[in-house]
Amino acid sequence: MNTTKEKILLLLLGGLAFGCSYTPGKQWKVLKTVSMEWKRLNKKELREGISDLHRSKFINKNKDLGDLIGITLTKKGKLKALNIQLDGIKNKKEKWDKKWRMVAFDIPEKFKRGRDALRHKLKKIGFCELQKSIFITPYDCEKEIGLLIEFFELDKYVRFGILEFIDNENYFKQFFKIT
Repeated sequence: MNTTKEKILLLLLGGLAFGCSYTPGKQWKVLKTVSMEWKRLNKKELREGISDLHRSKFINKNKDLGDLIGITLTKKGKLKALNIQLDGIKNKKEKWDKKWRMVAFDIPEKFKRGRDALRHKLKKIGFCELQKSIFITPYDCEKEIGLLIEFFELDKYVRFGILEFIDNENYFKQFFKIT
């Protein structure tokens, strides 16, 4: 997938990020970022990218808005955009803020597929497994994890925390290759 199509998917996912933002300050930040990024896209590439994404069933076009065309992510498109965004977590190059991010969950057996998918995705993006249902990372990823939890509809069963201290920290620093 080319970068224009990936960027379109991520910008549409930004609408979901807006919905997950709990404070007006965070909502404003999401709106500003998304708005600036839309303006940076080449108009011709944007039209072609939207057409390709529609053909691939990553987005839906809604034409019942008068002169405007509404674009929404399909379930397949949300998953693709989320995967693009999550893959970026382990590639973050920012300086470590000395805090650990923890995802803990207790998901009932009837949601086994979602639980296994969440566990698999956390491992894939580089989280360290402390126990079967507790994962840790040094990377700032609260927004991405919130979207992942929302996608799998597991909000009631998953908790996200930021830790300032964890015992055996040297092991985790070596695991993540940080200083």
